[in-house]
Amino acid sequence: MANLFRLGLIINPLAGLGGSVGLKGSDGQAEQALALGATPQAMNRAKTALTELLAQRGQFEVFTVAGDMGESVCAGLGLQHQVLYSAAAMPSTATDTETAAKLLAEHGVDLLLFAGGDGTARNICAAVGDQTTVLGIPAGVKIHSGVYAISPQAAGKLVAMLIAGELVSLAEAAVMDIDEQAFRDGVVKARRFGEMRIPAQLRYVQSVKMAGRESEELVLADLAAYVATQMEENVRYVMGSGSTVAAVMAELGLDNTLLGVDVVENGELIAKDVTAAQLLELVQGYPSKLVITLIGGQGHVFGRGNQQLSPAVIRAIGRDNIILLAGKAKLQQLQGRPLLADTGDATLDKQLTGLINIVTGYNDYVMYRLGYEDEI
Repeated sequence: MANLFRLGLIINPLAGLGGSVGLKGSDGQAEQALALGATPQAMNRAKTALTELLAQRGQFEVFTVAGDMGESVCAGLGLQHQVLYSAAAMPSTATDTETAAKLLAEHGVDLLLFAGGDGTARNICAAVGDQTTVLGIPAGVKIHSGVYAISPQAAGKLVAMLIAGELVSLAEAAVMDIDEQAFRDGVVKARRFGEMRIPAQLRYVQSVKMAGRESEELVLADLAAYVATQMEENVRYVMGSGSTVAAVMAELGLDNTLLGVDVVENGELIAKDVTAAQLLELVQGYPSKLVITLIGGQGHVFGRGNQQLSPAVIRAIGRDNIILLAGKAKLQQLQGRPLLADTGDATLDKQLTGLINIVTGYNDYVMYRLGYEDEI
């Protein structure tokens, strides 16, 4: 037992609930999200990560929390585990996450793996600071913090490297979060809450989201003018979130949901701030295109703050109908790393992999790789 890798595991089972129903966060919104038809995803994403470790059974032991906070996933995968904490009631609370994290750290885990969003990262940071090595499995609506792997699969691959004894550097990564109420009103107020120590294999760990403008004003105007001239009649354009797409909406003279998803047809706004279910109804059986940008510093195209673009919606629109916008400065920030798709559907992520055209200016394109060939 003494030579086994000691893996701590905490799952926030409510993380990410608000994304698919357009709530732009889950903090304090779980009951409303469930009423709107949201389906919990955090346990599935933790399962995806832990599946990467099945070949190493016998080389590690999991220390975790009772029920949906970790135990259920471990039992379902047949992983050796020990429960160190049980929440007094379900659904669990932030206090449960913090208490469990402290207990796992005190138990001497080699790595504390957790599934959640920025709120969960804040809880973990408050409990263990930079005294325990941690790694996040992205499962929230908003992932600004640098403590998360780029996808559940990537989290599992990195943990597998650690279990195998491979040399992996450690680094300090920022824990960021935003005011969700302000976020729902279209205002981003990001704040740094501290740092935690993470395994720093750059291929698998995301950068902290860059604040401020995504591109210079002239670049935005150039992109917006070109996209507006290319819009076809009787085609539904799904307009993703972010300031780059917002510039296109401004060029069209239409009201825009900066941090949501709108739908435009024949120069008119036909649906505003839609949920995943509403969006699927709008695009199924209709000629549709998706106008979207990537998140500066990270390179995510899907899976960060735009869960309204569900796997079903993306499939209905089709890869060939994705219009991806980004200034060249934003692409240079990636330093050659590929763009990322973390849709929650591993098969779709694989189907999206390959070179994709990116609109970088007026009638100006570059080809860039989307997805890792061996990531799924």
